[in-house]
Amino acid sequence: QVQLVESGGGLVQAGGSLRLSCAASGRTFSTYAMGWFRQAPGKEREFVARLNWTGLRTYYADSVKGRFIISRDNAKNMVYLQMNSLKPEDTAVYFCAASSRETMDEYKYVYWGQGTQVTVSS
Repeated sequence: QVQLVESGGGLVQAGGSLRLSCAASGRTFSTYAMGWFRQAPGKEREFVARLNWTGLRTYYADSVKGRFIISRDNAKNMVYLQMNSLKPEDTAVYFCAASSRETMDEYKYVYWGQGTQVTVSS
């Protein structure tokens, strides 16, 4: 069992940066691949980024590639999403999730946090 709690969301101007954090509980956290997803108002949830259990393999959605960085610290049971050069279209609720697979498929993620709101003003 893994419980996930996101933090770090907020209001930022376009071009600014935010770092989201995801705190995990559970002794098996380090064995899971982790992902970040987001859901904007009126839209379906979409994949943002993922990384494997070591953190050495990462993958990004085209929309955030070159601007966002996903990382993890297994010693602290933490996952991060550094978001730079933010755009108004990045506005969404951001979720972290855990999966036994390295995948973009949200249905393969078995544990989810409650989400944190990110709002980017123009």
